[in-house]
Amino acid sequence: MEVVAVIDFETTGLSPAQGDRATEIAAVILEDGRVVDRYQSLMNGGARIPSFIESLTGISNEMIRHAPAAAQVMQEVSDFVGDYPLVAHNASFDCKFWDAELARIQRSRQQEFVCSLLLSRRIFPQAPSHKLGALVEYANLPVAGRYHRALADAEMAASLLLRLEGELRDRHQVNDVSVELLRRIQRVPKGQLKRCIAREPSF
Repeated sequence: MEVVAVIDFETTGLSPAQGDRATEIAAVILEDGRVVDRYQSLMNGGARIPSFIESLTGISNEMIRHAPAAAQVMQEVSDFVGDYPLVAHNASFDCKFWDAELARIQRSRQQEFVCSLLLSRRIFPQAPSHKLGALVEYANLPVAGRYHRALADAEMAASLLLRLEGELRDRHQVNDVSVELLRRIQRVPKGQLKRCIAREPSF
């Protein structure tokens, strides 16, 4: 698989359209089956963190007060990931915040997202849950740190992506697991994985 950037946001809520802002972002660069670079920063978007989000993430309003401005962080992380394809667990969530925070600095996303949650539903349909923590446990992946912190979650999503890629190679005999194939898989109905990959070259 080509080089990808796996990202994760922590935020004040679920919807940038409702005024929610990002409070932390991490990105890890995956190349040749391993993480080769990392970016992580808290970010101050000027929005208050509700107490239930604070207890979930451990990110406090005090921490955000001393964090760099969201605009600065987004410039840095956008430069860091460049044109690499983006990956996130439950990418529809991270994509909304990525686009909204980028728009505030007059930038726009050029690349599509790969969603490890959608992929896991198709490649691990038997998993008891497709939340990141449940999949880490199910696939016996290393716990990289506290859940709901951006760097730990990005690292674990990267581990999950590599496991899903390995599953496609080993169980489904897919020789070349490309980003384009992953995007195709995440779009097909859940029961049609075999049909989707039947067109791919095998060993």
